[in-house]
Amino acid sequence: MPSLRHTIAADLRTQITTGRLKAGARLPSEPRLAADYKVSTPTLRNALALLQAEGLIEKIHGKGNFVRRPLRRLTYAEGRLAPDADLHVTIRTTKLRARGDLVPLLKVPSRTPLTEFLYLTHQGERPHSLARIYVPRDLGLAELACFRPDRAETREVVTARLPTPEEASTLKISTSIAVLAITRVSADITGRVIEVARLLLPGDRAEALFTTHHTIEERRTEG
Repeated sequence: MPSLRHTIAADLRTQITTGRLKAGARLPSEPRLAADYKVSTPTLRNALALLQAEGLIEKIHGKGNFVRRPLRRLTYAEGRLAPDADLHVTIRTTKLRARGDLVPLLKVPSRTPLTEFLYLTHQGERPHSLARIYVPRDLGLAELACFRPDRAETREVVTARLPTPEEASTLKISTSIAVLAITRVSADITGRVIEVARLLLPGDRAEALFTTHHTIEERRTEG
């Protein structure tokens, strides 16, 4: 049997998807909604949190809860985001030295000179994704990490987690909205790691697409 928070969320979700509650509309106050559904305020807030995580509503501090306008979905496939003409990217480079878990990921000594490429994708004024790509500096700055042609092997680890306060601030999302965190490690034909990429996609507007190609061998029956 569905819990009260799921029942309330389902009712509000239906009102939003059918257009009874339109994009940009302000929901009744939380005490009013709690009274209408005959539940406690914490239960009502738990229901609203489900809709926030789905990207259907957003809470604006001091103003209330509003129905969100449809967000453009991000698709991550085959090691990159699908191109989209409506999205634009800003790039910032920083020189730093390897430390922490970058050392084992890049398989380099501590304090090895690196270049960090920070990619922030926007739709209009709204940030949509964040990527940090680390490249050993001796590979040369002319070859931007995302366009390197000499990858021979790429390994990706995908996890879902809550954002850090800094990540939530950069992406302008609530700390209660899960993010899709992707760590991608690429090596060349010699086995040397040539880049480590960390991508962060808000869970309310992102999906990851994985395709597996199978080799089918024909079996012949001897006569």
